[in-house]
Amino acid sequence: MHVSSAIIASTDATDTLSLDRVFPDGRRPLEVDVGCGKGRFLLARAQAHPSTNFLGLDRLMKRLKLVDARIVRANLSNVRLLHLDAVYVVESLLPAASVGAFYIFFPDPWPKRRHHRRRLFSPTFLDALDRTLLPDGQVNVATDHADYFAEISKLLQRDPRFVDAPAFQPAEHERTHFELTFMKAGAPIYRCSVRKR
Repeated sequence: MHVSSAIIASTDATDTLSLDRVFPDGRRPLEVDVGCGKGRFLLARAQAHPSTNFLGLDRLMKRLKLVDARIVRANLSNVRLLHLDAVYVVESLLPAASVGAFYIFFPDPWPKRRHHRRRLFSPTFLDALDRTLLPDGQVNVATDHADYFAEISKLLQRDPRFVDAPAFQPAEHERTHFELTFMKAGAPIYRCSVRKR
């Protein structure tokens, strides 16, 4: 099957996503890359796991078009991309109990205190993660920002719907461009994973 584009048209993104419609086989396990950036992790995972469907989310269409071109070149039929706000997608578009894993790497830390309300992780977002995760589904987080990591960890540990899991460690070829940049600068990378009870 030849892939012409992995980008889901925005007109298809106003109601619950029909996984059968957007993927050739919507019954396969689904994993979601929240803020897929330049797609290094997303493409590596999709190539290594052809029997899993992957959905990449990003707010920047310019980035998604670059990732889309790489998906088309690699002819990956198990990847789709959405140009929408991640909170909206997880809260309103993903079907209930449909996701085996979320990967949330280097979310914007909004470091100024007055901007903290814009941060991705909140009790409402955890509600959306819980709604969309399968039982034992995982949330995998990585960030270079110690303060934000402490906030995320506290939120997850206080939520009885989730239990700690071994922190997800990407393979060398799966590291995101952000991670490679931070590693080169000697910045520590903080990681945690939880699974749905």
